[in-house]
Amino acid sequence: MRSDDHDRLYLSPPHLGRHELNYLHKAIEDNWVAPVGPNLDGFERDLCQYTGAAHAVALSSGTAAIHLALLLLGVGPGDEVIVPSFTFVATANPVRYVGAEPVFVDSEATTWNLCPARLREALEDRRRLGRPVKAIIVVHLYGMPARLTELLALAAEYGVPVLEDAAEALGAQYQGQPLGSFGALSVLSFNGNKIITTSGGGALLTNNAEWARRARFLATQARDEAPHYQHSVQGYNYRLSNLLAGIGRGQMELIEDRVKRRREIYAQYAEQLRPLAAVEVGPAEPAGLRANRWLTTILLRPEHTDCTPEDLRQHLETHNIEARPLWKPLHLQPLFAASPAYGGSVCADLFARGLCLPSGSAMTSADVRRVVQALTEAL
Repeated sequence: MRSDDHDRLYLSPPHLGRHELNYLHKAIEDNWVAPVGPNLDGFERDLCQYTGAAHAVALSSGTAAIHLALLLLGVGPGDEVIVPSFTFVATANPVRYVGAEPVFVDSEATTWNLCPARLREALEDRRRLGRPVKAIIVVHLYGMPARLTELLALAAEYGVPVLEDAAEALGAQYQGQPLGSFGALSVLSFNGNKIITTSGGGALLTNNAEWARRARFLATQARDEAPHYQHSVQGYNYRLSNLLAGIGRGQMELIEDRVKRRREIYAQYAEQLRPLAAVEVGPAEPAGLRANRWLTTILLRPEHTDCTPEDLRQHLETHNIEARPLWKPLHLQPLFAASPAYGGSVCADLFARGLCLPSGSAMTSADVRRVVQALTEAL
C-alpha cells in the first residue's frame, strides 16, 4: 500500500466544533481581543466548575503553570523536587527555571505513574543526605490517574506539598473526584494535541485564594499598584488571551463527549488487538479510576515478536498513519544525566516496548480498523 492511498491519521489532532466560534465572534464584535476579558473569566469559571477547584488561573501553557506553581511553593536555587522519570520534559524543565534540581523516581507497572515504594525510598534518602525535598510533582500519564491515596499519604508523612501535573488528564477521575483537584496546586494543558485545546494554553488550579491572586500578579509582569509601571519582583508574560479562552469555553462544552469518544477508541483497539499475542494494550484501568484515554498505547511482548516499536512506527508511516514512541524517561536524557534518580528499570522497559497510537476523538471506527489492520500486517 502506498503512503498516499489514505488521508493521514494523526496521533491526536485538535477536534473543534461550532461552539468555539460563538465565543470568538462575540469577543471580536465587542473588541475584547486584549489579554483579559469576559472569555478569560468565563473559562476560569468553567474549569473550576468542572474540576471542583476553587480558583483557576488561565495561562499561556501548562509549562508556565508548573513554573508559577513552583514559585508559589517557594522552590528556589539549591532545592530539590521529585519528578517522575516517565513524563514529558515540560514537567521537569521548570524545576531548572527556578534554580532547583529534579530528583527522578521510577514508575510502577500498574498505572505507569510514580511508584509509591520508590517515592518513599527517594524521600528517605534525600532526608538522610540532608537534602529534604521541597515538592513532589505527581503526573497522570496519558490520562491514567496515579495511585493518589498512597502518594498523597507519603507526601503528608514527609511534610512535602504535591504539585499535580494533570496536563494529559482533564476529564479523568480518581474514586469519583476529577483530576486537577488533588494537589496543593494542579496544572492543566490545552496544547493542540490535548483532549481539549485552546491551540496553546494551560491553567493553574488551587483552593488557595492568595496563591491564585499571586499567580495572576506574576503572570502579568508583576506590576505593582501604581498609576505608572512599577515592578518590585520579577514577573512573566504568561496570561492566556481572551480570544484563546473563547476557544476553551467552546471546548469545555464538549469535554464529556471527548472523554467518552477517547474511551470508546481505547476499547475498540483493545478488542480488535486481542488476537495478537505480541501486543498488550495498556495500561488497564484499576477499579475506582476513570482514565480519559488521551492516548491509546500498546506494549510489544518480545517473547512473541522480533518487531520493535520503531519497526511498527515506520510501517504505520507507510500507511500514512502517525504513531509515536512512549516518553523517553528523563533520567536517560542527556539534559539530566547528572540528576539523582531512584529506580528506572520499569519506565525504561515501557519506553523500550511501547508505542502511542492515533487516538483523536474525531477518529471513526473505520480509522481504528485501518490502524489495527496495519499493525496486524506488520506483526
